[in-house]
Amino acid sequence: MIQEWPSPAKLNLFLYITGLRADGYHFLQTLFQFLDYGDALTIIPTKNGRIRLTSKIEGLKEQDNLIIRAARLLQRYCPSKKNSKKLGADIKIKKILPIGGGLGGGASNAATVLLVLNIYWLCGMDIATLAQLGLTLGADIPLFVYGKAAFAENIGERLTPAVPAEKWYLILNPPINVSTPYIFNNPELERNTPRRPFAQLMNTPFHNDCEFIVTKHFPIIRRYLSWILNYAPSSRLTGTGSCVFAEFDTEANARKVLLKAPAWIHGFVAKGVNISPLHSLLSSIDIQHIRNIAE
Repeated sequence: MIQEWPSPAKLNLFLYITGLRADGYHFLQTLFQFLDYGDALTIIPTKNGRIRLTSKIEGLKEQDNLIIRAARLLQRYCPSKKNSKKLGADIKIKKILPIGGGLGGGASNAATVLLVLNIYWLCGMDIATLAQLGLTLGADIPLFVYGKAAFAENIGERLTPAVPAEKWYLILNPPINVSTPYIFNNPELERNTPRRPFAQLMNTPFHNDCEFIVTKHFPIIRRYLSWILNYAPSSRLTGTGSCVFAEFDTEANARKVLLKAPAWIHGFVAKGVNISPLHSLLSSIDIQHIRNIAE
């Protein structure tokens, strides 16, 4: 049985806030792409009905942990309760993606749990149903459930598959967490970027509307961005988090810049991919064999 499952990061290659809904959610247009870099989950199905996270994630309460919440949600809706056995799981995480970094770590973790436990527990839910379940926990989760780079609209859940160039990225990770509600609730956030067709957006220099607020209120992020702009003028923020990134045509060029980083800069190099590493793995293995073991 394969026990370690990828939970990849994402980048928002651009992010525009186009309006505010009456319920407080924001209308947006964004382009998502995955990275070949992320967390890894070990998921052991059990028959005791308990959902346990055997790794501690610093700074995150269990009730806020999307891993636990996603597993319990699937447990509630899974139609397979064969022989009255209770569905449970022990889950361990190798956490390398920063919380509040704008890389989608929590949403990715939740999607991996939904997809893998759907197999282990023999739920038989299709991907659209899993995405709908995931949406009740977070707007980014359907992206990771479907596993394809996408242009997203509405609150981020309306996805159209996209195939942006698969560049190499240098991602810088300032030692600070940024709360999404803090940014989206900020009265200075511009919320009136005109809504534009995808083709037009792809032919316009990419930008993140949240960058002004984030860099204004978090000086360390401004310092990181100022440094990387010396080497890659189109560098920008991803999502509403703390990470900033620059794109390169080759891995060597990205690593060359990372080597120039002063000691206070933290970062990593990764490849942009249009198919989630989790989905690439799922397509290469014998799902029926895993189901048989799980039974």
